[in-house]
Amino acid sequence: MPKKAKADDVRRETAEARPLDAIDRRLLGELARRADLSYAELGARAGLSAPAVHERVKRLRASGRIRGTVALLDGPAVGKPLLAFVHVDTTGWGKTQELMALAELPELEEIHAVTGDTCMLLKVRVESSQALEGLLARLYDMPGVRGTRSYVALSTYLERPPQAGTTEALLEPVLKAART
Repeated sequence: MPKKAKADDVRRETAEARPLDAIDRRLLGELARRADLSYAELGARAGLSAPAVHERVKRLRASGRIRGTVALLDGPAVGKPLLAFVHVDTTGWGKTQELMALAELPELEEIHAVTGDTCMLLKVRVESSQALEGLLARLYDMPGVRGTRSYVALSTYLERPPQAGTTEALLEPVLKAART
């Protein structure tokens, strides 16, 4: 049994050490748009055979670059039309056991520790302004929470998971400044 664990570790390390190439990024991009594509459909889009796609996807999963496959739900269609971002100001670091326990609420989509004028940023999707008020009341009842600022989204123009592509031009000003 220990030999298998070691072999799995070697496979995982190899997959992690291998940088993403253009084909990997193409496959990840296609999967980010439509996770239900078959290996044959993915292969047709990337110019590979279905078995080659299967091997690459397996490697991308093993490396943790693909963390899972999920259905993307439509907030209003499931009864949660109100999207809000809540900045939470706390005493100290911000990440507390009580605050992290909010992750159990299905209305909470994301929790981030952030820099700037707040400690934590929450992305919440609720059924009404009353539900948002109830969530804020819970926050204020937590030890260490000093205040919140809520930003309700009026319209959403782009909402998507992480994308595989990168924009090298974004680095150009930084690289140019480093050379001077």
